Amino acid sequence: MNPQAKLIFTISLLLGTAITTSSNHWIMAWAGLEINTLAILPLISKSHHPRAIEAATKYFLVQATASTLLLFSSMTNAWYTGQWDITQLTHPISCLILTSAIAMKLGLVPFHFWFPEVLQGAPLTTGLLLATVMKFPPITLFFLTSHSLNPTLLTCMAILSAALGGWMGLNQTQIRKILAFSSIAHLGWMTIIISFDPKLTLLNFYIYSLMTAATFLALNSIKALKLTTLMTTWTKTPSLNAMLFLTLLSLAGLPPLTGFLPKWLIIQELTKQSMAPAATMISLLSLLGLFFYLRLAYCTTITLPPHTTNHMKQWHTNKPTHITIAILTTLSTMLLPISPLIYPLS
Repeated sequence: MNPQAKLIFTISLLLGTAITTSSNHWIMAWAGLEINTLAILPLISKSHHPRAIEAATKYFLVQATASTLLLFSSMTNAWYTGQWDITQLTHPISCLILTSAIAMKLGLVPFHFWFPEVLQGAPLTTGLLLATVMKFPPITLFFLTSHSLNPTLLTCMAILSAALGGWMGLNQTQIRKILAFSSIAHLGWMTIIISFDPKLTLLNFYIYSLMTAATFLALNSIKALKLTTLMTTWTKTPSLNAMLFLTLLSLAGLPPLTGFLPKWLIIQELTKQSMAPAATMISLLSLLGLFFYLRLAYCTTITLPPHTTNHMKQWHTNKPTHITIAILTTLSTMLLPISPLIYPLS
């Protein structure tokens, strides 16, 4: 892709995100989401592969539907209450439609079907944007309207997302699809707590974005898209693979790694809100995710050649690991000891 075009699309992404996150009016928030959608489409379809074109088409149709629902929700609220302010969403029908629209934007169950397919059709770097940056504006709208949304509905959607994200990731061999189902399961954790402690949802999103960025960039560096390819990379970049192993365990939420912090705080808050059954259920469902993270980690570090899979042998490379990956993997594994400092900052 032309560097100038890529620069324009990147600036448009940042602009759309900034407009949505800083707006008070529904029309401005909708405009920011539309700019985001239009800017990411060329980045998804830049490889001109049929799978990439299919992914871009699916993404466009789903996001256009979600944006329409969001606009319809805000217009319904304005019709009944005369308010266009995002924080003044009070009409129950508007709240229900908005929940559906944002769930569709994020890929929450039952509107999750598009996300694994789109991520599978996109390049790894674009997949990183789809899994992190593109989820920030809808999460912000969730944050601003959290006091108006139905907690029971959100809890049901969250538990279903955690269950389905873990269950459907078990049988996958494509790394991007595994990370897509991982994202759906993490969104379940963010959604279950948003009615009770919205700041905790944002903290969870920031830490999830940090760990996902480290994983995607490491995989992009070693050019691994399938588990069979991942099995052969240990001899090529052992230090990067060792850090990828720890980052995957952090994504699974194992102590004493960074990924344990949001899960710990969410379970604590749910228990305070007398929701111990929901906390128990979502904790048990996260074990499904732990299984496929361990499978990925096993393929990353423990499976050494020689083995019998058919693949093109890659040359050993002495290319230095990018400093960004080094910083992100360090943060993804070592932030838990300073958690008393992180939580008040959020």
